[in-house]
Amino acid sequence: MPNVVSKNNPYLPQMGTIREIIQETPNIKTFRIVLDDPEQMAAFRFEPGQVGQLSVFGVGESTFVINSPPTRREYLQFSVMKTGEVTRALHRLCEGDPIGVRAPLGNSFPVEALKGKDILFVGGGIGMAPLRTLLLTMVDRREEFGDITVIYGARSPQDLCYRYEFDQWRAAGVNLVLTVDREFPGWEERVGFVPTVLAEEAPSPYNRVAITCGPPIMIKFVLAGLKELGYEDDQILTTLERRMKCGIGLCGRCNIGDTYVCVDGPVFSNTQLRQMVSEL
Repeated sequence: MPNVVSKNNPYLPQMGTIREIIQETPNIKTFRIVLDDPEQMAAFRFEPGQVGQLSVFGVGESTFVINSPPTRREYLQFSVMKTGEVTRALHRLCEGDPIGVRAPLGNSFPVEALKGKDILFVGGGIGMAPLRTLLLTMVDRREEFGDITVIYGARSPQDLCYRYEFDQWRAAGVNLVLTVDREFPGWEERVGFVPTVLAEEAPSPYNRVAITCGPPIMIKFVLAGLKELGYEDDQILTTLERRMKCGIGLCGRCNIGDTYVCVDGPVFSNTQLRQMVSEL
């Protein structure tokens, strides 16, 4: 699979340019990046769920999921929450600025194994980023999948990412259930925590795979809620967030026992998570 991780030096980023920046929420920005080498950009391939390292030169690099789908390759999209030194530096960048990219890294969602299945996405806040790449892949290959339901929530309407796409998702046949934690003026969708809305919607586990990502406390209760609804461990996929430094399994920063999240993840089934739980 062609990528922008150098064969000679896997730590050497490829140069890119920020084409567009979208202010998703008060503390989340989306960056649309094009590699400076047209041949490299044309050859770039990745799978939904894979991640990349973004470099701010003179500051450092951090790992973010590629949340544009592989079916749409005019740019690479990354959404960044401002939480630390590197992310603050990224938020200071402007359209047209240079940026380093090392990608793709890690594993991916099992797209081919999901064919013919009904799909349930359960996301919270920035957790919609890794779900978006798989969701849009399925939208672009709509005839290959069954029902697609998305339950997506945040603290407030202003904390929901990709609001400008919601109508497009619904037009593509996605059953989109939006919720916020409490009432807000003008909000006409659901009100309640994501796990509560999941229990209320109660999507059947028959021939369905559930994929969840969001804050750890949300995932904890979502996993419990899915079990209550009858989902088996191998019907549940999620992503793990641990500090990834090298991205290639050498530094040991992201290991859980003998599992390296940057290589063996970030996508795991609940079956795998239960096998790893003693190491967490």
